[in-house]
Amino acid sequence: MAVQGDVSELIGTATIYCGPAPTPNQLWASWNTDPAVLAGLISFSAMIWIKRQHISLGPAVVGLIALFVAFVSPLCAFTSALFTARAIHHVVILTLAAPALAIAMPVVRIGTVSLWLAAVTAVMVAWHIPSIYSWIWQSAIAYWSMQAAMLGSAWAFWSMALAAPERTEQIIYNAFGIAGLAGIMGLVGAVLTFSSSILYFEHVDGAALWGLAPIADQQLAGLVMWVPGFVPVATLAAVMLRRSWMRGIEA
Repeated sequence: MAVQGDVSELIGTATIYCGPAPTPNQLWASWNTDPAVLAGLISFSAMIWIKRQHISLGPAVVGLIALFVAFVSPLCAFTSALFTARAIHHVVILTLAAPALAIAMPVVRIGTVSLWLAAVTAVMVAWHIPSIYSWIWQSAIAYWSMQAAMLGSAWAFWSMALAAPERTEQIIYNAFGIAGLAGIMGLVGAVLTFSSSILYFEHVDGAALWGLAPIADQQLAGLVMWVPGFVPVATLAAVMLRRSWMRGIEA
């Protein structure tokens, strides 16, 4: 207990990028007004508008809205309270912002689906290692480095996976890559759901503000990664496999 108390005291003095954990009454007033973030999103919006004739505008707007939700809306502050909110934050980036941006503005396609799946997996696993999570919690530089790594690797992965290959074999390969991402998200979710130990002491006080036991918050985060995260991605993989099967029949 003394060790836990020392950890909690250290965490309590840490600098948290999104601000202190909001109470339920404070949540909807907890918008992130960081000038750098707002300037970045405004600049990105301007770039989308300038290039609107050369990109898929609808997906670009969806990606922009997803980034706004992740980094400006009260969800950003909510991640300081509940690890469940952190899981929602990751799902928004991995399964909404990144694929939408990949459809609108695919990055330079270097490497393979497997390579970028490995990169996304490494970043996702790193986010969930308690010592690294504590480092992210205490440093804005660490926070943004890891956010950039997650969005960048996921953007590259989806750019490769959602490309329109001519060969049926490539569709199958991409589908299995997407299924792999779903599997990794499901595995991370399962570890969180079935863990009997508190892994992230940073959220002990925040969970209490929301009337949750820390272990319940952690398990709920696992369910978020497992169901809202896993199911849509796995469904997309299944759709792509069916597409390749139908193409084979038509041939």
